Amino acid sequence: MIKVNVEVDRKPWRNKLKNPKKYIFKKLKKINRVIPTLKGKNFTFTILLTNYLRMKKLNKKFRNHNKSTDVLSFPSFQLKKLRLKEQKNIYIGDIAICYEIIKARSKKSNFFIEFDKAWIHGFLHLLGYNHIKNKEYFIMNKIEKKIFNLISKKRS
Repeated sequence: MIKVNVEVDRKPWRNKLKNPKKYIFKKLKKINRVIPTLKGKNFTFTILLTNYLRMKKLNKKFRNHNKSTDVLSFPSFQLKKLRLKEQKNIYIGDIAICYEIIKARSKKSNFFIEFDKAWIHGFLHLLGYNHIKNKEYFIMNKIEKKIFNLISKKRS
């Protein structure tokens, strides 16, 4: 089971997503079966829905990049250590997502599609996936697409 805490610190997010915790939780229920690491454990994480300036500050402080970005992840564990954890309830980390960047990307797509892509990407980082090397990129990208397709399907 996956649980999410959602912190909204900017008004545009509240206008776009009326109940972000419920929105994400509905989608999280579908992905338990896709990621083997999730089996038999209860994971909790937090998403901060924020703006361009706060993302820039976080990126500078934690990654020493003086620019904003769409999503930042702050995992509590490396993947190997996460798999070895014996506890049933594990806090896996935090994700921050930038409203302005998601909104700008949605001009070519849809706000909710871009938002889903961002939090899925951040979530996979919390689970230890990465995209530094080509091999890692292809593995992570494949899982991202699988999750996105799964949560995007409408029930018939």
